[in-house]
Amino acid sequence: MVTIWGIEMRITGVARYRRTAFLTAAAFSLIAVAAPGTGIADKCDNFDQSVCLQPWPNNQFTKSDKKTDTGLRLNLALSSMPANKHGTHIDPTDMNRADGFSPGSYVTVHVPGLDTPEAFNANKFVPITDMAKYKAKDASAIIIDAKTGERQLIWVEIDSQADSPAKTNLLIRPGKNFLEGHRYIVALRSLKAANGTPLVAPATFRAYRDSTSGGGARRKSMEDIFKRLKKAGVARKDLYLAWDFTVASERSLSERMLKIRNDAFKQLGDKNLADNKIAGKSPAWKVTEVIDYTAEQDPNRMRRVSGEFTVPCYLNKQKCIPSSNFTLGSDGLPVQTPGNTMKARFMCNIPRSAKNGNATIQMQPTMYGHGLLGDYGEVNSENVRQFGNENKMIVCSTDWSGMSEDDVKTAITALVDLSYMNRIADRDQQGFLNFMYLGRLLAHSKGLTTDKDFKVDGVSTIKPGYVTYYGNSQGGIMGGALTALSPDVVRSVLYVPAINYSTLLSRSVDFDEYAHFLYTNYLKIEERPLIFELMQLLWDRGEPNGYAQHMTDDPLPGTPKHKVLIEMSYGDHQVANVATEVEARTIGASLRRPMVDGGGRSPDVTPGYGIPTLGALPRDGNAIFVWDIGPLRSEGLLELGTPFSPIANTPPRLGVDPHDLVIESSPAIRSQIGTYIKKGGKITDPCGSAPCYAAGWTGAE
Repeated sequence: MVTIWGIEMRITGVARYRRTAFLTAAAFSLIAVAAPGTGIADKCDNFDQSVCLQPWPNNQFTKSDKKTDTGLRLNLALSSMPANKHGTHIDPTDMNRADGFSPGSYVTVHVPGLDTPEAFNANKFVPITDMAKYKAKDASAIIIDAKTGERQLIWVEIDSQADSPAKTNLLIRPGKNFLEGHRYIVALRSLKAANGTPLVAPATFRAYRDSTSGGGARRKSMEDIFKRLKKAGVARKDLYLAWDFTVASERSLSERMLKIRNDAFKQLGDKNLADNKIAGKSPAWKVTEVIDYTAEQDPNRMRRVSGEFTVPCYLNKQKCIPSSNFTLGSDGLPVQTPGNTMKARFMCNIPRSAKNGNATIQMQPTMYGHGLLGDYGEVNSENVRQFGNENKMIVCSTDWSGMSEDDVKTAITALVDLSYMNRIADRDQQGFLNFMYLGRLLAHSKGLTTDKDFKVDGVSTIKPGYVTYYGNSQGGIMGGALTALSPDVVRSVLYVPAINYSTLLSRSVDFDEYAHFLYTNYLKIEERPLIFELMQLLWDRGEPNGYAQHMTDDPLPGTPKHKVLIEMSYGDHQVANVATEVEARTIGASLRRPMVDGGGRSPDVTPGYGIPTLGALPRDGNAIFVWDIGPLRSEGLLELGTPFSPIANTPPRLGVDPHDLVIESSPAIRSQIGTYIKKGGKITDPCGSAPCYAAGWTGAE
């Protein structure tokens, strides 16, 4: 049980990888026609009078700032922010340090009369099942790059989490992340009600659309929007609504993390991280426990070595304990309080295959990332031990600080009052640094390879000079950011990963356990899509959504290029497939086809649309493989397989959850992972000409 503010809640499974004063509307419209609002941040944008800060994202909630890369800075006022049941508005201070919106932003806007499935279907929106329609000449909703006029790959849906039409928002999601620093224009046009009757645009918007004068400070911006939409083939007269937003720059998204990374590695004496050379000195460490196993006790592992290593702490509490957040300097970037460090835990398993007869083999070290709100002990899971033994690798882990079992109370606190969301995002970044220090400890010639407890018969089992990463579930998610940031890891395998928690949460069964805290404190259902977006503004710094553009071939400053293999479980109940595919498109991965069997196995017109097809194998590169446990069926009393994921923003709940079953039951995928992440590794295809199935899974658990 966890007790927070007198509420007792049982948090189950956290140690496993499943972790899981207003004018009337009429009066307002009359005033707005005469003198449209400027949309300044201490007022709501009157284009959408249902939820303040909608439509979102929206440049009306920014201000000019010549010091930023975009020339803008977010300008969210406290009074404009959603409030919890105690009347506490979300503090926007840390959000306002960004120079734009999230690269994974989805549009949330309420369109009266377009708030039921029937009304949605009466329009020509891009469905999740046929994203190719984003190019349709008469598409009802489009997003274009303001500079190039190029359309953004999107899909459109209505919020299935709402409980009435009046509280239902229209959501437009990117099928591939928006480009950093770019300005985009959203256009809704020729909208219809369920009976086919044209919807009348808001009077506040018509004042701009139907006139070329008046309108105050916003007029210039709106005329520019109309001009650019015209060039893109969108007629002004057809518009129901249009506005613009700017995506945060690379520097805005990554500068905090790069600051602490560069500072921490400078303390090791390494000044050129982009060269992928293991320079400077090793982090300090201490072994605290060693356990040897006989073959009868463990056929996959001969020894477990546990300990701790020292990492510079950039949070405002000593030892980087949970619920702390960054200490920021005068430049707005994190600083280390002099002498503040933390002891991060590590656990490594030396596989039985480290002995070949009488000879001891030096093995490649691989870091492993655990699942949702778990801990480093997940490295002891049978499939991880099997992976290490089968592939002759030493697998080590540390805790995902910020998203570990120690952070459960902090997470609940943040869900009750989202003003504390920065505590999660900041500690996430400290967690990335911890993993990078563990990687250096494993790869350095003066690191763990010299420790007597990693030696067998006097020979070290760790081969220094190279380290890689393999993560599962949350470890696959967070591992994407680690990969983009790491100076030492150049090859990673991300098992059942994705990007963008603002999309993932409402589509995951894991959120069931935590939604209670958010939903019983933020009671306005119509505000929830916006709330997830506000959370994402901070989460971008602490999950791969903010780094995905630089995960592979376009590295961040001072960082080498990386290779990434994504493994997806089809119909996953915990990590939405659609968000995994967004990640694949964003990082430039190619899809191994056939993705799934035909005959209705996928609802998509083109499964994996927009992801290039992977060429002949074996070869090197960035790829995504899709693994299936088969369609939902019954054999006697046994339920087998799983259906494809719901097309609405709701979690999959039918059938068997394939999330972990593939890696647990199939040696073929474990071999493929090992082959890929080894130095000079290649993408191999263990599936022949058919879709990839978890051949070892029989349905019996």
